This record gives sequence, structure tokens and C-alpha cells, in this order.
Amino acid sequence: MTALTLSTAAVPGLRADAIVIGVAKSPKGGAGLVVAPGAEAVDKAYDGRLAGVLETLGASGAEGEVTKLPAPSGFKTPLVVAVGLGAEPEKDESYDAEALRRAAGVAARALFGAKKAAFALPLTDPADAGAVAEGALLGAYSFDTYKGAGADKAAKGKNGKAPLAEVTLLGGKPRDKAFKAAVERATAVSQELNRARDLINTPPNDLNPQSFAALAQAAAKEHGIKVQVLDEKALEKGGYGGIVGVGVGSAAAPRLVKLSYTHSKAAKHLAFVGKGITYDSGGISLKPAGHNETMKCDMSGAAAVFAAVVSAARLGLEVNVTGWLALAENMPSGSATRPGDVLRMYSGKTVEVLNTDAEGRLVLADALWAASQEAPDAIVDVATLTGAMVLALGSRTFGIMANDDAFRSTVLEAAEEVGEPAWPMPLPEHLRKGMDSPTADIANMGERMGGGLVAGLFLREFVGEGITWAHLDIAGPAYNEGGPFGYTPKGGTGSAVRTLVRLAELTAAGDLG
Repeated sequence: MTALTLSTAAVPGLRADAIVIGVAKSPKGGAGLVVAPGAEAVDKAYDGRLAGVLETLGASGAEGEVTKLPAPSGFKTPLVVAVGLGAEPEKDESYDAEALRRAAGVAARALFGAKKAAFALPLTDPADAGAVAEGALLGAYSFDTYKGAGADKAAKGKNGKAPLAEVTLLGGKPRDKAFKAAVERATAVSQELNRARDLINTPPNDLNPQSFAALAQAAAKEHGIKVQVLDEKALEKGGYGGIVGVGVGSAAAPRLVKLSYTHSKAAKHLAFVGKGITYDSGGISLKPAGHNETMKCDMSGAAAVFAAVVSAARLGLEVNVTGWLALAENMPSGSATRPGDVLRMYSGKTVEVLNTDAEGRLVLADALWAASQEAPDAIVDVATLTGAMVLALGSRTFGIMANDDAFRSTVLEAAEEVGEPAWPMPLPEHLRKGMDSPTADIANMGERMGGGLVAGLFLREFVGEGITWAHLDIAGPAYNEGGPFGYTPKGGTGSAVRTLVRLAELTAAGDLG
């Protein structure tokens, strides 16, 4: 993991491989490029002509743009990296935290192979320092477990280069408690989010329900989190028909992991529930070629919940947080659940399985009912649940459904605060009828149109009466099949981790809506 420190050192005498500065577009169509605050010493060394030099090199200040140039004479750092921040803010306004986060991420990605970089981006307050720290740490992520061997392994990463090893944030105040806290928070959350990315990127021959559960147990022990794991025998004996029914076709048996973080001063209790299908073939309703190659990512919801609970523990948040990881592998075999089978769920309801590829809602249903038995103040489930949500919102935005409009707004605001694109979605009552079954209490499929909303309505059936609940369908942003952007890498992204952590923080502060 990239190391991170705060510093007030003078830029010219700083020893590093590069200095990162920000540039922006002039507001309201103004002419020229604007050098952002934090880069004053660099601009001065260019006799105040840094903006002109960068423009000559083609820089425009656009978000995500990177321009490299030699450092001025007298600097001990050889390279200046100018990263675009987008439009310059209006007078008396500061740069948006997400713009800083993305710029830091872009710079970190551009500096793979470097050992140390000093980030001289605009830092007006501790929140800005936290945003830059988070962006740099997330942007420097690389998943290299399966690349290289022996001595060559450390050199692997982006184009064979190791991630940026050390980041120094200039302009922060190392002795200021608020700045230190912001950077410590960013470090903890980023480390756990990157752990979630590692889990998502791990191939399914190495990550199955048992190994995922073992990793959760190890992390729980390290961070003082109570953990309980139900194996296949305990699940069957306990009547968890959804989880057992999905996992019964695989040689890798299912697990239900319960992670419990508690604080002595907590007044509220949150439950997070994650879909953890470590590989989804579709089961007997087999996915066609072209739709199963990335299905190792179908446990992204469980990874997000795992990371959020550990983050809450590391931050010492004054809120009780319980994480439920519903882990199974969905495979076809002679013992697999068939279309037409009826499962008796943990809640006692029966479900007619019309499509075994709609398996995520089955494992979530059992975990939601288990979470409901503890009567938490709110439940949030996270899942790569439906392709319909990707069609509706694209590959970078997750949908939020809830049984309470105010709580849905709270979750949306939490996502917006941390820079995770999200959108509120309805639960239209008329779609519920499509899941009526002549054989069971409910079917696991309904109308094709609005499939993401149908899935939300199905899950609502398994939330305890009177409990506030929200459902995050992260099918779009959980796994980036395109090129990296901002602080988001190709592959597993860790979507929803920061939203869950922010929600826990708001709850600890007494701001749960």
C-alpha cells in the first residue's frame, strides 16, 4: 500500500520523483489556463509563466488531463506533473472534493514506477486533504498477485511498473488534529476499499465461499470484530433454503458470515447485507458465452460490506454495525437447483425458482431475514443484482431503492458526499403481481421490463416489518471493463464501500434520516 504523509516543506528543496500541481479552465469561457492554488512556488520558478508553458504543451485544464514537464532550475525534484481539475471555481468558492479526488487519482496512475511524489494540489481545509489522500491511495492501486514470479513480482503493475510508493501532501498541517484525522480516515477507508478490490479481482478458483469466510475471520480477529460463520450443515439445519439452494450445485459449499462491530457508546445499529456469489455461471439457467467471463465479480456486494465493517472498526465509529456476507457459488450439476424447484426460505416463505440465474436475490433474502431478527435501526443490502439496472443507469451509477423515501434520500446524499454516482429508483407496486406463483408464495422472477425494480420488490418481501431498508444495485459500477479513469482502475472498483462508511458515520453522528 502506498505510504502517505503530510508536509509543510518548501517545494524547491523537496526531494521526490515528481511534484503534482493542479491546473484548471478559466471560468465562464475566460481565456487561458489557470494554475491552481498550491503551485505558487512552481509558478514563481517559471517567472509566473507556468500557465503559458503548459498551454504551449497542449494543456487545457480538462478533468483527467495530465501534462508532464521538467522541473525548473534549482528544484531537487526533476519532474512537474500538471493534472486537470476542470473548471476553476467561482470567486470565494473552493475546488470540489471529487474533482480533487479524481485529479489525485489520475496523477497517481500517471506516476506508476515512481518511488515518491509530492502533491501540491489546493488544500483549503482538512476535507480537501482527505479527498486528495483518498484519490492518491485509490489511484495507486494495482492487482499484481498473479503477475510475475520471484524477484520479478515486485516490478509488476501498470505496464510492468510498480505503483507509486510514497505520497507527500503539501499544504496540509501535520500537527493539526483535523488534518491528521482526515488523512488517517482516508488511509483506513482506502486500504479496506483496495482490499475489496483485491477480493473482486481474485479468480474464483482461489476465492470461493470457504476461502472468503476464512479471510473475513482473519480480518475480524485483527480488528476486534466478532465473527460467526455458518457452514453448509448449519445453513441446512437452520433452514436457510435460499443460500443452500443456490450453493447446492457447487463442490464449494456455501457460507453465511456475520461480522459484528460494536461500540460501547453506540446508540444506533446498522446492518449491511452483501451478495457474495463468488462465481455465477447462471446455474442450470446457464449464462451464454460472453456473459460469464467476469462473473468472479458477483461477490462485489459482500466485498463492499466486509470492507465497510472493517473500516467502521478501524475508525472507531460510535455505531454498531453488523455485516452479513451471503456466500455461495452458482454452478450447474446433477445436484443443482432446477427451474421449477421450490425453496423454503429462512423466513418460512416459499419461492418458486423460475430462473436459477436470478440467484442473488435468493441468498440475499435469507441474509435480510437473518439481519431483521436483530431489529437494527436500518438495513442496507448491496448487490450486483440485475443487468436491467445497468441498462437503466449505465456502468458508473448504482441504483438505490428503499421502503422509506427519507432514508433513500439519506443514502443518496451519503453517496454524493463521497463521490459515488447513484440514482434513486422506485418500487412500483403494480410490478409485484408479476411474481405471483401458482405453486409457492412468490416466484424469483417477474415482469421483464423493469427487472431491477422487480428484484427490489422481491427483496422487500424478506425485510422484517417496521425496519427501514435500502437496496443498492451496483451491477454497473462494481466492475470496470473499460479503461481506468480518475481513481478507478480497470477491474474491481470497490463500489459502495465509501457510501456505506459515510452512512455509518452519519448514523454515529445522529444524522440517520
